[in-house]
Amino acid sequence: MTKNFRGVFTVMITPLDAGGAVDTGALAAFTDWQIRQGIHGLIPLGSTGEFLSLSEDERDAVIRTVVGTAAGRVPVLIGTGAEDTREAVRLSRKAEAMGADGVMIIPPFYSTPTDDELVHHYAAIAAAISVPIMVYNNPATANVDLKPELVARIAAIAGCDYIKESTLEVTRVRDIIRLAGSDMTVFGGILGFESFVMGAQGWVAVASNVAPAAMTRIFELVADEHKIDEARALYLKWLPVIEAVGGQAYVAGTKSLLTHMGLQAGAPRPPRLPLPAAQDGAMKRLVEAFGLKFGA
Repeated sequence: MTKNFRGVFTVMITPLDAGGAVDTGALAAFTDWQIRQGIHGLIPLGSTGEFLSLSEDERDAVIRTVVGTAAGRVPVLIGTGAEDTREAVRLSRKAEAMGADGVMIIPPFYSTPTDDELVHHYAAIAAAISVPIMVYNNPATANVDLKPELVARIAAIAGCDYIKESTLEVTRVRDIIRLAGSDMTVFGGILGFESFVMGAQGWVAVASNVAPAAMTRIFELVADEHKIDEARALYLKWLPVIEAVGGQAYVAGTKSLLTHMGLQAGAPRPPRLPLPAAQDGAMKRLVEAFGLKFGA
C-alpha cells in the first residue's frame, strides 16, 4: 500500500566509525531515535548522507539498516540519483526491492540535460518502479534548475508525485502548486517554515538530524493547527541551529553537532573535511545552549 508522504523528513547523515567505515550500529540507533522523537519520515543516501562517497555495498548496508530499523513505523525514501538514466533505474528498482517506500532522485548533475531530456529521465525511472518518486531540485549542486513550468511537466508523469524544492525562492512553492495542482506535493528543501506558509506539505530537512522534535513541531503548528505566529516564534528560536547546518557545513556541521550530542557520527569523507577547531567549538556551545542530547 502506497503511503502518503507528508511532514518533516530527515535527510540523514551516514555515521562512520573511527576507522572511517559505515557504522551500522550507530545508524540503527540514530534511526530509532529519530522515530521516537516524532519524525514523519526518513531519507538516507541524500546529499547529507554523502551518497556519492559510499560504495554500492555501503549504500546497501545503509538501506538495509534504515529500512529494517524503521520497520514500517515511518516512510523511508532512498536517494537513487545517478548521472546515467539506466543506473538511476537500476538503483531505484533495487531500493524498491529492499523495502523502500519511495525514492528521491536528483537530476543528472554533470551533463546539463535539456528539459525534454529531464522529462524522459524521470519518465523512464517512473515506468520501471511502483513506488513514488520525489523529484529533487537543487540547482546549486545539480547544475540544472527544475523551474515550476518544467516541474508541472514532470508532475504529469505517473509516479512523480513529490518534489523537494531546494532554492531560496519560496515563490517556487506557490507556482508549483498553482501549475501542477494535486499532481505534485511540494516539500521544502532549504526553507521549512516559509514553505509551509506557502502551502508545502513537508520539509526534507537537515536540521532535523539534530532537532527532530522541534522541526516537526514547526510543521504541525503551521500545517495542522494553523498557528502561524506560534510557529514563527519557534522557527526563529531554532534558526541558529538551522543556519549552523546550512551552506557548506551541512555534512561536517551536522556530524559535529551530533557528536557533541552523544552520537558518534564520525568525520565526513574526503574531499569534505571535519570542521576546524574553532567552528567545532562553536557547535559544542550551540549544543549546550539548546540542551541538545542524543537519546534524550
